[in-house]
Amino acid sequence: MIDGLHLATPSPTPFPDYTGDPNLITPGVWGFIAILVVAVATIFLLIDMTRRIRRSRYREEVRIKLEEEQAAADAAAAAADAAAAAAARKAGGGKPAAKPSGDDAAPPRWGG
Repeated sequence: MIDGLHLATPSPTPFPDYTGDPNLITPGVWGFIAILVVAVATIFLLIDMTRRIRRSRYREEVRIKLEEEQAAADAAAAAADAAAAAAARKAGGGKPAAKPSGDDAAPPRWGG
């Protein structure tokens, strides 16, 4: 086994100088235009995505607010119904409301 092999540092190979035309290996004007189009398209897509996310968030907030208002209106209506029923019981002495007489009530319609 060789002890000094792991201590040896490799010598880098020299990078050869390019002797051709440097304009042939650069992207040029068309490469710049292509990257510019991709960048502009990305910016427009980000703006559109932000607008859509904001719009959906606003819709969700409005939906929640409408549900809360509906729940409050239902609770108020239930409280008003309960108060009206309590007032009716108190005014009637606890007796249920009288049924309509047979003359005024419409006969039930069966089958037709």
